[in-house]
Amino acid sequence: MKKSLFLLIAICLLTSASAAIAQQQRAPRLTTVTEERYRLQPGDVLEVQFRYSPEFNQTVTVQPDGYISLEIGGDLKVAGLTVEQTREAILKRASARLQDPVATIVLKEFQKPYFVVSGEVNTPGKIEMRERVTALQAIMLAGGMKEGANSGQVVVFRGINSDIAEVKLLNLKSIRRTADLENDLTLKPGDMVFVPRDKISKIERFMRLASVAAFIAPKL
Repeated sequence: MKKSLFLLIAICLLTSASAAIAQQQRAPRLTTVTEERYRLQPGDVLEVQFRYSPEFNQTVTVQPDGYISLEIGGDLKVAGLTVEQTREAILKRASARLQDPVATIVLKEFQKPYFVVSGEVNTPGKIEMRERVTALQAIMLAGGMKEGANSGQVVVFRGINSDIAEVKLLNLKSIRRTADLENDLTLKPGDMVFVPRDKISKIERFMRLASVAAFIAPKL
């Protein structure tokens, strides 16, 4: 009986070990980036509809400072929020005057997401983001790199707020040579991809947007 039990345990251990080895030997699976919900920007137009208080229904535009003006609730900053987060914020404000308000928010007009490619590319400019795109794909959409471009130090500027941008330095030379996709970067709406000609000796991880313009301008 003990022999049988010992044999059964040994078989289970061997099976588990074999499965673990097989798992390690399998080719790694590529993971996809979950698409983020749209976040409101200045210029977006919202229709606010209250189910039980239609007298407060209105159409509002997100102002340049990110605020909307509500007939019930006053000024509310919504830039950077999703439509659902905006609905919750409006309901919270309305609750001060209405009992258990119910509201629907409809996004009537919105700014189409885009990215910008500049520097040593054949067709620099603003490109509409219709699907997920990487930095290398963005450069290809901009006509590819010019001869003499420094593909080993491609810079991506990503706005964190209205004043600061995060800086990401990419080595796309190895991708072109070895198809090492780990060195590429999936872009977000508003990102700016800059392909330099000269070697960049030093660049900060975070920069003011005004400094980003000064950094790029002399090299265009």
